[in-house]
Amino acid sequence: MDLSTSTVLVTGANRGFGRALAAELLGRGASVYAGARNPDHVDLPGAKPIALDVTDPASVAAAAQATGDVTVLINNAGSATGSDLLAGDLDDIRLEMDTHYFGTLSVIRGFAPQIAGNGGGAILNVLSGLSWVSFPEIGAYCAAKSAQWSLTNALRVQLADQGIRVAGLHVGYMDTDMARTVTAAKSDPADIARIAVDGIATGAYEILADDVSRQAQAALALGVTALYPQLA
Repeated sequence: MDLSTSTVLVTGANRGFGRALAAELLGRGASVYAGARNPDHVDLPGAKPIALDVTDPASVAAAAQATGDVTVLINNAGSATGSDLLAGDLDDIRLEMDTHYFGTLSVIRGFAPQIAGNGGGAILNVLSGLSWVSFPEIGAYCAAKSAQWSLTNALRVQLADQGIRVAGLHVGYMDTDMARTVTAAKSDPADIARIAVDGIATGAYEILADDVSRQAQAALALGVTALYPQLA
């Protein structure tokens, strides 16, 4: 895919990884809509700010109505409530699902017809190594990411005959506000953005951006005790 002739919508583009993605795409000559709940917070020269709250269907519909030329969609908007499934507030757990699963689905349903009408293109869902392995202390986030992975698999098949290639990006921790309390090694968002955009350009279905994600994927084939050795 020639990204220099593409028009890309990035959700959650006002900061962190979304901003890094938008910057990488602009550097490759793409036209970029930077989606954010508050578009006034978008400070990236060259990007076109657009109001978009992925948890609000009316906001998604308004963004789709306001564009028309999108050929690539990147679902990056996220939440991280730090909730576990047994003791966490149910509203926080619902927020994780509303953002990562229902929000992603809502945006795809809103923009897939536009992408198809423009001759086809690509959708990238920003997933996680935690799509494949769950940490109980943040079980709500892990469950939502796992659901988002399943959504990605279903829609990549369903949208293929419309000329839309649906990809998933799996990555571990990045040095963003969302992971500010994490003490483990974290990747530079700019490096992961480059890997992600390379994957879109080459037509990859699944993009594993780091060793953490590659190890998690490999462990899936080895069974429960490979993923959770404490259960052995």
